[in-house]
Amino acid sequence: MEQSRLTVWVKGFLRLCFVLVNNAYTIPTYVIWMLLLTPLRFLHPELFWRIEGLFFHWLLAMVSMWSWSAGYDVVELGDDYRLCLHSPALIIANHQSTADVPMLMAAYNAKPNILPNIMWIMDRAFKFTNFGIVSIMHQDFFIQIRRGKRDECLKELRDHLHNSFSALGRHWMILFPEGGFLRKRRETSQRYALKNNLPVLEHVSLPRTGAMEAIVEELAVPYQPSSKISHVSQSSLHSGPKLINWVLDLTIAYPEGKPLDLPTIITGWREPCKTYLFYRVFNMADIPREQEGLTKWLFDRWVEKEEMLKHYYETGKFPVEKFSSHPMPTQVISQDALRFVILHIFFLVSSYVHYRMFSFVYQFW
Repeated sequence: MEQSRLTVWVKGFLRLCFVLVNNAYTIPTYVIWMLLLTPLRFLHPELFWRIEGLFFHWLLAMVSMWSWSAGYDVVELGDDYRLCLHSPALIIANHQSTADVPMLMAAYNAKPNILPNIMWIMDRAFKFTNFGIVSIMHQDFFIQIRRGKRDECLKELRDHLHNSFSALGRHWMILFPEGGFLRKRRETSQRYALKNNLPVLEHVSLPRTGAMEAIVEELAVPYQPSSKISHVSQSSLHSGPKLINWVLDLTIAYPEGKPLDLPTIITGWREPCKTYLFYRVFNMADIPREQEGLTKWLFDRWVEKEEMLKHYYETGKFPVEKFSSHPMPTQVISQDALRFVILHIFFLVSSYVHYRMFSFVYQFW
């Protein structure tokens, strides 16, 4: 049933107010708890980061609630990636809009031990948003490849992979190789493709390879071409936390090719819809290490994304049989409303406790 314009405006305004208040009592709470627990970081670092991961998951659950409460569901299909849940993995995804990250948060909020142990690689501009302080404390990586600074930026990434991802025992890493939103990158990507005799893509933009090369060179398991998932799954699981065993090639698709965005998620002005996440699982041991081979492998995946998205936009269905060798049942991600309520209570009570603490200290200042 179509909403009246007045209903949309009223609902949007109320949701905006709620999100602003929600940010006001969740983000400071996370930051204050982490500061109060700083001594534990030096006395018992493993326990500190376990607690931090838990708080980080709870905070991202708040973001997940925004899309869920607006009726924007997430649907997963494609390869069964459950064997990768407890093993280091790299997720490479197409990047359509500001809604991509919140929708991934919603997908992984419902699963245990993913969000606490995840590292996001994101544009440096995100560092200066309200959520930037959280990502800094969680030790995500902010990337900004500028002319003349490419090698310097990639060196920073390489150091971060060892000092944060490996050292903290993270399991999953999320990378958007396109380096920007589709609407901003499409024209530049097509000009580059025409100039260099590469495929001209409409539904995705050509990926940049620098960050992927750094990750593969620093953390990939040994190269073993033509190995199969069923043959290496057990051995890969025991290769240690410092090496990445799997690559999850993720294709994000919005209805009719019209992406949601963050303002839409916050206000809920669009009708409820489903965002599709199509997974393909690759063994890292199969992925080429040399620059030319890795670039071709990555470009081939993006050409396949183009084909999948074109098929989905034309038919409303993904070509699962063609692109998935180990398919899982298509599933709509369900969220736990009671858990959301409990987490809200926790953040509100924590905010009150912190207020009382600072009021007490202020009296003796």
